[in-house]
Amino acid sequence: MTSKQRLRLPRLTMWQQILIAMVLGLAAGHVIGEPAKMLQPLGDIFMSLIRMCVIPVVFVSVVCGITSLTDLATMRRIAWKSIAIYMVSMAIMAVLAMGAASLFQVGSGLQLAAGSADAAAAGATSIKDALLSAIPANPFKAFAEGALLPTIVFAILFGLAINLCGPTAAPVRTFFDSMSAVVFKLINMVLTFAPLGVFGLMAYVTADHGFSVLGHLGALVGVAYAVMLFFMVVVCSLMLMVFGIHPLPFLRKAFPVQLFAYSSASSAATLPLNLETTQQRLGVDARIASFVLPLGSTINMSGLAVYLGTVVMFASHAYGIELSPMQLVTVVLTTTLASIGAAGVPGAGLVVMGLVLSSVGLPLEVIAVIAAVDRLLDMLATATNVTGDTVTAVMVAKSEGALDTECYHRA
Repeated sequence: MTSKQRLRLPRLTMWQQILIAMVLGLAAGHVIGEPAKMLQPLGDIFMSLIRMCVIPVVFVSVVCGITSLTDLATMRRIAWKSIAIYMVSMAIMAVLAMGAASLFQVGSGLQLAAGSADAAAAGATSIKDALLSAIPANPFKAFAEGALLPTIVFAILFGLAINLCGPTAAPVRTFFDSMSAVVFKLINMVLTFAPLGVFGLMAYVTADHGFSVLGHLGALVGVAYAVMLFFMVVVCSLMLMVFGIHPLPFLRKAFPVQLFAYSSASSAATLPLNLETTQQRLGVDARIASFVLPLGSTINMSGLAVYLGTVVMFASHAYGIELSPMQLVTVVLTTTLASIGAAGVPGAGLVVMGLVLSSVGLPLEVIAVIAAVDRLLDMLATATNVTGDTVTAVMVAKSEGALDTECYHRA
């Protein structure tokens, strides 16, 4: 038998590896019992690697996201309309997700224990203090201390400064584009340890809590899916109706794009199909579609906002940490701003999750538990993100008088 004739096992994707690691971890924790808790350091190492990546990934990605908006000078009005719709929809979806997770008490009763390295949720702060803390007096100190919201604010201002400098800042823009490739590669390197980390912490969680964790994860996925579907069907329909657009043609013609996004779990891979559908089937002017959709794939993360909002409440209930109203506002703001930095990052949900949880002092160990269902959540989150991009393009085109209504309504 030649080498070509030998049986070759298919290469497992990352989500398949994580799923297998979760099952093995659950089995090890159940069969081995108390001694399986010795596997926790595997998860702790993985969590340390995730923490290591958060600040550089977020800073570089946000700067690159801002500097990519090179068409603002000629398409300022369209750009700000798109950005406003994206930001408002992300904030609304984060609030809806947190409300739904609170209503159904997702994670309640799991009773996870925070590690010694993780502080309890910070006390309530005033709006004045929250605003002042978001502006870094020393950005390098903010980097060193892992102060996440000040890092995002500084990255946005730094990116805007690069754009305002014009051609003079071209070397700086090129440098950050190269840095972006480097940090993406860093994330890929870290995520290769994800199955091992998930195995260790799932074994520990199962040995400590039994199989009750599976029911809680199922409830988490169910609530997140319900909110995302509500956005794609109800919220998007209402948004179109506000602009005087009948939603049924949109829902019918956007479905193939949503299905492709769900199966591929990649906004970038879906972009060519979305551009073709938006221009040829929905009647959006090519100039608007070619600007709004790539912009949306960079900064619009409505699905991720639902994902993170649900996870925050899951962690709050699981650890028995009650969040103050000001902390809930911080979660919404951090989720909305961090979505800019999440664009294009492999494993975006897991990386940005650490940012959002840290912003209100929730333990990061819960990430390893969530990683078991990350692929399921990421798939529909991608479809939700793409739907938000498409509906925004239609709305902006309508407001600019650049929507071919005959094409839009054509069967």
